Parts: sequence; structure tokens; C-alpha cells
Amino acid sequence: MRTVRDVKALRGLVAGWKAAGNSVGVVPTMGALHAGHLSLVHAAKAGSDRVIATIFVNPRQFNNPDDLAKYPRTEERDAAMLMEGGVDVLFAPPPEVVYPAGFATSVSVDGVASELEGAFRPGHFDGVATVVTKLLLMTGADRAFFGEKDWQQLQVVRRLVRDLNIPVTITGCPTLREADGLAMSSRNTRLTAAERQIAPALHRAMTGAAEAIRRGVPAGRALASARAALLAAGFSAVEYLEVRDGESLGPATGAPARILAAAVLGGVRLIDNIPV
Repeated sequence: MRTVRDVKALRGLVAGWKAAGNSVGVVPTMGALHAGHLSLVHAAKAGSDRVIATIFVNPRQFNNPDDLAKYPRTEERDAAMLMEGGVDVLFAPPPEVVYPAGFATSVSVDGVASELEGAFRPGHFDGVATVVTKLLLMTGADRAFFGEKDWQQLQVVRRLVRDLNIPVTITGCPTLREADGLAMSSRNTRLTAAERQIAPALHRAMTGAAEAIRRGVPAGRALASARAALLAAGFSAVEYLEVRDGESLGPATGAPARILAAAVLGGVRLIDNIPV
């Protein structure tokens, strides 16, 4: 595996691969890798001849400077995991490569990015859309692989690729979970031991609500019960817990629909989603 930090060198490698008839997959990450990220790498390996993984902690998608400062940076460990996973190139650019002096462009996606995470984290999806657009164009990948855990982000990326005619196929990969149901996330490392025992209540509450809705219980009542269960379990806040259309994230009018949630446990904000 080669580690590349500038765009010219990366594009030179990709041009050589494509000239040889190889397809290229990319797995964009912010590092602090876990088994969920490696599942994306495995999917990329299965669907592409060559695989690029990117590590870039994107400052433009953090609303809270303290959250950005606390985000774990473990590139040496991450690189070892990616090498073992069979990645061909790790693209790990410094901030000045992604956002050079005078950078003045932002990609904003309306509609699908406006509510839920968009409402609680103003500007977050502008940062996501901007950096993903840049990474897709810098890598020139044929396919890009994203986890379904960040369901709204996945829909935002799909929309921007369609709207901007970027020639890449976006592939969503299933959420990987711990044995107790907690969705794998880099943020889980910030939970205390006691909080880690409470955290699986999020998935249990959502699963219970989904089962109730499928049995015919009104969505409002099922979600209210799930919200109460989370607060009783020890979550300090439930920012949202809603049933939405799986693609537009507007009001759910039928299948396919998803329950999406964000809840705060201690100082850690956890998000999750499941189909209804």
C-alpha cells in the first residue's frame, strides 16, 4: 500500500490503473477506523480492481470546535488496518491540500440535507457535500462506498452526485453492529464504561418502535414510547426520533421508510437508523 498526500501523484496512479483497464473504488473516511470501515473496504475490494481509502478529518463538517479537537487521529494504526485489508492507496492529504489558501467554494444540497441532522447541525452537510465532491473528483473513482449508519449523509451524497453529474456509482453498505446492537462508530470510544452499557438502548428502542409500527401501532405513539425508554435508560436528550421516507427523508407516506434517531449519552452524540 502506498500513502499519497497530494492530488497530482494520486491522479497519476489512477490514470495508470485506468489505462490498464482497472476499475477504481474509493472508501472515504475520517480515520479512527473500526470493523465497520473495514467492511466498506471489503465491499470495495469485491467490486473494484483497485481500492483507494481516504483519511481526512474535515474541519468544515464540525459545528463544535471542541468536537473537532477531540476527534481521534490514529493514522499509523489506521494505515496498518488498511494495508491488511488490501487497500492499494491511502490518500491522506493535509488540510492545505483540500482547502488551499483562498478556497471559496461550497457545495450545498437542499431538501434531503435540511432537516434532522441538518437542523441540529447547521452547515454540517455543506461541509460533508463539499469535501465528498472534492474527494470524488480528486480520486476519479468509478465507485464510492459509504456506510448506511450515516443514512442521511448517504442520501445527501447520492443527491449531489446525481445533481452534479459526477461519474461515480454510490454504494451503500449495511451498518455493522456490536453483539449488543450498538452501531459501530468512532465516537463509541468516547463513552465511559457505564455509558457503554447504556448505549445499546438506542437500538433496542428503535427496534421496538419499528416492530410496534409494523403491528399497526400509530407511529407517534410508538416513537413517544421509544423516546421515554431512552430517557429512562440514562440518555440526557433525544434530539430526534422520527419515521421518514427512506430516500427523500420527507414525511413517510409508505414503504420504504426508516426510523432515524440522534440521542445524547453523557457527552457523546449517537445516531442510528433502521428500516421500518
